[in-house]
Amino acid sequence: MRSYHLDSGAGIAGLTIRDHPDPVPAPGQVVVAVRATSLSFRELMIARGDYVLPVKPGVVPLSDGAGDIVSVGPGVDPRRIGERVAATLFPSWQDGPFGIEHLPQRGGSLDGMLTERAVVAEDALVPVPGHLSYQEAATLPCAAVTAWNAVTGADGLRPGQTVVTQGSGGVSLFALQFAKTLGARVIATTSGPGKAARLLDLGADDVIDYRAVPDWPARVRELTGGRGADRVIDVAGLLEQSLKAVAMAGHVACVGFVSDTAPLVDTRTLFASGATVRAVAVGSRAQFLAMNRAIEVNDLHPVIDRVFPFEQAHDAYRYYASGKAFGKVVITI
Repeated sequence: MRSYHLDSGAGIAGLTIRDHPDPVPAPGQVVVAVRATSLSFRELMIARGDYVLPVKPGVVPLSDGAGDIVSVGPGVDPRRIGERVAATLFPSWQDGPFGIEHLPQRGGSLDGMLTERAVVAEDALVPVPGHLSYQEAATLPCAAVTAWNAVTGADGLRPGQTVVTQGSGGVSLFALQFAKTLGARVIATTSGPGKAARLLDLGADDVIDYRAVPDWPARVRELTGGRGADRVIDVAGLLEQSLKAVAMAGHVACVGFVSDTAPLVDTRTLFASGATVRAVAVGSRAQFLAMNRAIEVNDLHPVIDRVFPFEQAHDAYRYYASGKAFGKVVITI
């Protein structure tokens, strides 16, 4: 079997491929033949060396992947062989709040999914929704679960409420799709008319081009009769602006800091908003399972921009790093 390996900070050029013996699962483990995997922003952070969690030397990268169970270790029902599955990003986080005991993460301190065979604990797997391809299922573990947590976590989203999503990355597109299935109004921000049209096709009710309208929080308030959005999914580290766009006592889900120049937040803005600000660290296996039920019932399909073969992993990384993708970048194996 072949696996890619990467040292934190080695850059995309540091991605190397190695041959290994086929793995043997220990008790409670299974071997998954990985059919597809996908890129998330954390993978670029690991390549650059500025990821916030530990990364082991020579890690097999990529947290996301889907495939088939091809062998099982002692204690695992052999009838599971052949099941289509995806792996959770935080293997030990089954349910409840996140804690320091759940910090070990796939593609960071633990080997990830850019490999032909992955050894995974049985309880760190979820079934793949029946209508999804392997390529689609491979987009779910990081971006989709994060979006589901951002949209449904804490007090949850109610029909008729307004959600703001930012841009056209994986988390934002999943958040748009989930919010619409829950009966919400979605206001999406983007950087041009081409992407705006695609966001409208996906179901966004309104789109704001933040290049044409730099004060997009003011436009959000105009579109909501001065009230502001009930929930803002902040993927870019634009907390100051998100707080100005959210309704009094609303909810800002902080997903990450994609922006390299995320400004400091004026404490007065935070108090004036009365908002709840919640950091979202992907989600638990229980949230993954709930999300998959929603995906299946609503016949949702992830948005995939481009697919690369295993041998072109470097090209996939470079394309994703270019920022040109609308949706997920997938690598097939």
